[in-house]
Amino acid sequence: MEIKGRGFTLRGWRTTDATALQKHANNGNVYAFLFDRFPHPYTMENAIEWISLMLNQDPFLCFVIAIDGELAGAVGIEMRTDVYRKSPLIGYWLAEPHWGKGIMTNALKLVVDYAFANLDIKRLQAGVFGNNPRSMRVLEKCGFVKEGVSKSAIIKNGEVLDEHIYALVP
Repeated sequence: MEIKGRGFTLRGWRTTDATALQKHANNGNVYAFLFDRFPHPYTMENAIEWISLMLNQDPFLCFVIAIDGELAGAVGIEMRTDVYRKSPLIGYWLAEPHWGKGIMTNALKLVVDYAFANLDIKRLQAGVFGNNPRSMRVLEKCGFVKEGVSKSAIIKNGEVLDEHIYALVP
């Protein structure tokens, strides 16, 4: 699976991505905006374990953002169950050297188009930490609408934060 973007490619995971994944994912500035299930420090063992989970996706839900052939981030869709089975979550991260260049906005648009064309879903939803206005702006540029704010819903690095809930319903 490959989708060409402007200055990047969305593609599947490769065992050769481990070094770049470990390097970029081990950045505290990246970790600051992700769930705690995303390890920190991010070790080579973490990278190898994650990639092994991603190698045989069915359906395809998690893309590598590759710049000049090297992993620089990821965009993933997390399917949910029960009453949320048609309302998956979408999440993303990008290596800090690539922030502010429009890459994430373009990558997210492509994954949104892929999701609605290939998955049996009604909406995509994203939760953003209150201290991450850049991520909120990415979602807004992609057509997501803020549906609400869950007050004091997140504790990250000892700080209590609001969660901003965004959704896209075509």
